[in-house]
Amino acid sequence: MAELKTTQNDNDPQAVIEAIESATKRADAAHLLHLMSEATGDHPKLWGTSMIGFGSFHYRYASGHEGDSMRVGFAPRKTALTLYGLQGHPRSEDLLASLGKFTLGKGCVYVKRLEDVDTNVLRQLITHAYEEAETTLDSAT
Repeated sequence: MAELKTTQNDNDPQAVIEAIESATKRADAAHLLHLMSEATGDHPKLWGTSMIGFGSFHYRYASGHEGDSMRVGFAPRKTALTLYGLQGHPRSEDLLASLGKFTLGKGCVYVKRLEDVDTNVLRQLITHAYEEAETTLDSAT
């Protein structure tokens, strides 16, 4: 079975944020790091080279594929902040409906600027997704 490339490591998540060239994107990423830390009560860990995750869980699918993943997290990309783990939970759809301006991808939420979203709703969404992550994924295996 192929080895996963995106695994948790001991590199510093803050270094990823400090390396962002755009001052606006760097400030948004720093704000999101703080928001996710508060919303989850967890410490950030780097996954791969640029994904910052909070919490982790082990998953196993009926196909036999298994691995570890972050409960919630984000990656500061050039065009948007990519948020992971926020979809597919009992209240996600309702919270996303009142989040603000974003686009959905397969398993992720793209936010161009934090000022485009309601950060109070985002905090609720992060907390809910973090708490529900393992429960929701366990029922899908």
